[in-house]
Amino acid sequence: MSVEFCGITLAHPVINGSGTFDAIAARRAFGEALEQEFPFAVFVSKTITLRPREGNPPPRLWEAPAGLINSIGLPNRGLEGYLAEDLPVLARWLPVPLVTNVMGSTAAEISELVRACEEREEIAAIELNVSCPNVHTGLDIGADPRQLEEVVRAVRPLARKPLIVKLTPNTADVAACARAAQEGGADAVSLINTLRAMALAPRTAGRGSSERRSAAPGGGVDPSERDGASVNPSGRWLGGGTGGLSGPAIRTVALAQVAAAAARVEIPVIGMGGVQCAAHAQDLLDVGATLVAVGTESFREPLAGARIARGLASGRL
Repeated sequence: MSVEFCGITLAHPVINGSGTFDAIAARRAFGEALEQEFPFAVFVSKTITLRPREGNPPPRLWEAPAGLINSIGLPNRGLEGYLAEDLPVLARWLPVPLVTNVMGSTAAEISELVRACEEREEIAAIELNVSCPNVHTGLDIGADPRQLEEVVRAVRPLARKPLIVKLTPNTADVAACARAAQEGGADAVSLINTLRAMALAPRTAGRGSSERRSAAPGGGVDPSERDGASVNPSGRWLGGGTGGLSGPAIRTVALAQVAAAAARVEIPVIGMGGVQCAAHAQDLLDVGATLVAVGTESFREPLAGARIARGLASGRL
């Protein structure tokens, strides 16, 4: 069930969503067995930023009905740390092509990231996460088709490797953004990213009580609330205030947005959002996706990607 994607031959159409599978940690846990049955035809790295990021303060996760809200905040070593520490480890044992996901808040930052990735032969393709707010406008780069096209057009000459643009679903017309990415020179688009969401801390015991527990895990006292000073007076649970919803809850949204994007572009589309089984993956392929990414399901079942790929190959949906 091999697939041609941007000049790269893949064993099957199942890959991982950026940030949802830690290949280095998985290799430590599963050992060489992971190389024999790696769950994905391509490995997409977590998002790499120009400078190191610690991520958002805890709590970072909220289990929603049929989904997961994360407010991780893209913690990473930064470009220099990734190239010096993570990339050599991945290159030594990873049995599939590597796609590096990068994000910046200006065209200049994105250009520096793309230029550095282009120089490394270990990297097969580059994915641009355009869900970052522009430092000048405050809007997500990927939410404005005109701005998105300008950014992609600016970085396109810097890379001979395939350039994938990961679109945000938090926009009025995702198909227009997909088209803008294509016009700017993207080789492929991927969608959907998480939907913006929020969770409130559980209410305290007591009938009719409107008070909420501290946002600290377990309902304890959050250090930020000591001395009467609270950074979260609204009762929001997540340390970052809001987060991104993923999992089965967004599957129908993903299906609609992938179909809309695929109808507007001629370049390959990577579809993702709530994929749990081969039938869900086939649905995305049926509406125009070339590849399908698995994300939240890998948290529950680390080798889910392999199961889904086998299901697609056998036709047992």
